[in-house]
Amino acid sequence: MELNNQIKRYRTDMDLSQEALAEKVYVTRQTISNWENGKSYPDIHSLLLLSSVFHVTIDQLIKGDVKIMKEVISQNELRTFNRDSTIFASLLILSLLSFVPLTVFFGFAGLIIFALLYAAGMYYAVRVEKLKKKYDIQTYREIVAFTEGKKLDEIEKARESGKRPYQKFLLALAVAIITFLVGLLFLSVLGTG
Repeated sequence: MELNNQIKRYRTDMDLSQEALAEKVYVTRQTISNWENGKSYPDIHSLLLLSSVFHVTIDQLIKGDVKIMKEVISQNELRTFNRDSTIFASLLILSLLSFVPLTVFFGFAGLIIFALLYAAGMYYAVRVEKLKKKYDIQTYREIVAFTEGKKLDEIEKARESGKRPYQKFLLALAVAIITFLVGLLFLSVLGTG
């Protein structure tokens, strides 16, 4: 992270030794050395004292670290999004493919197993939708860019926003067709059983 370099730079710019800075922020020289070598990180009280001694804001002092922290958080959420999307897709496919075999071979117990698979899939669908809403990603292109850790520029974002109403209509139509087909399949299973 950048804070260690910032502390060292501000300290040397003010011609302060590690001992002198340590006295001003009420820590040991070893603590200053650890901060500058990146072995430890100052607490909030020490950050306030450092910003006062260096005559800079805390934001200026830790600016590079905040950017790095945001990127780390973003990478964690990206991994979560990718993992949850994969789990959701797997559960959705598994529940669709297992509906008929479960009901034919296990009857009512098969319906319960199907319902559990479906409920787990919907749980992950909600998690994915929350991340999509947080990052305002809805179209396929936006989702692909996000999963690759990229962002669309403003013009591309505007183009994708224009596609959203059409995609929502097509999605609703696809869900209606799938529901109709599953209903027909269910009725045919009940009719032969």
